[in-house]
Amino acid sequence: MFSSIFFHILLLVGLSPLLPGIIAKTKALVAGRKGPPMLQLYHDIWKLFRKGMVISKTTTWVFRAGPIVGFAVPVLAGLLIPFGTMDALLSFTGDLILFVYLLGLARFFTVLAALDTGSSFEGMGAAREATFSVLVEPTVFVAFLVLARTSGSLTLDTMLSAGAKGELFHGPATMSLILISFCLFIVLLVENCRIPFDDPDTHLELTMIHEVMVLDHSGPDLGLILYGAAMKLLLSAALVLDLILPSAGNVVVDCLAFVVGLLLLAVCIGLVESAMARLRLIRIPQLLVGTTLLSFFALILILR
Repeated sequence: MFSSIFFHILLLVGLSPLLPGIIAKTKALVAGRKGPPMLQLYHDIWKLFRKGMVISKTTTWVFRAGPIVGFAVPVLAGLLIPFGTMDALLSFTGDLILFVYLLGLARFFTVLAALDTGSSFEGMGAAREATFSVLVEPTVFVAFLVLARTSGSLTLDTMLSAGAKGELFHGPATMSLILISFCLFIVLLVENCRIPFDDPDTHLELTMIHEVMVLDHSGPDLGLILYGAAMKLLLSAALVLDLILPSAGNVVVDCLAFVVGLLLLAVCIGLVESAMARLRLIRIPQLLVGTTLLSFFALILILR
């Protein structure tokens, strides 16, 4: 039990800022540039925690609550997710509902904090964020429904561990697993504001969604936002890896394989962002609706 707690905390708190660094480094190498160091986010967060904050007089407590909730929620959500063959630290029937709405709570406070500034610019990004979240949630719930049906459980620990134990690699469940893994990878890109849905490197008004909502945050608050976003990225990647990464039967090997899988998935995200451009806003809802239909098709396969 102690080793499981240590592994969870080490990955969630210690490794998560490395993933955005690997993505940025991959994109730079593909473009023929040197790019920033992979540990850049660690330095940025440490620097922001030592800086002061500039807070508008028009804001309320909601503005300060946004970064705190955005940091605390991934920590709580991380308790519900198994990392490879390591069991989740907290598990109970129906915890998948808590997991989805914990992330929804973080998004809700981020949107409120953006609106609390009174800026129409940040309100634009908040409206886009809310719209995309409405289109993503059906995909997540249907994907969890497929996993619940296949594993026969309503706990995330059992549902996600079924892939590692090989319980999903037989019959129609195999195709459903492939489809659900692809859908959750699309959800990863949406929820973490990656290309082709958002460009975290731009500051152009017409192409910004998440970045515009945090423009008025500074100092430790901005550090919490960056740290929370990195942990959310790791959790999203863990959902995908738990399904596609088989178990070797050895705890140490499985843990190392999970860590390597996280790093390779970050490289894959960097390659996707290097090969694609950001989609037009009118095309994004079409893609997200298509992902939801694909997850429904995965559900139909196992109900035959």
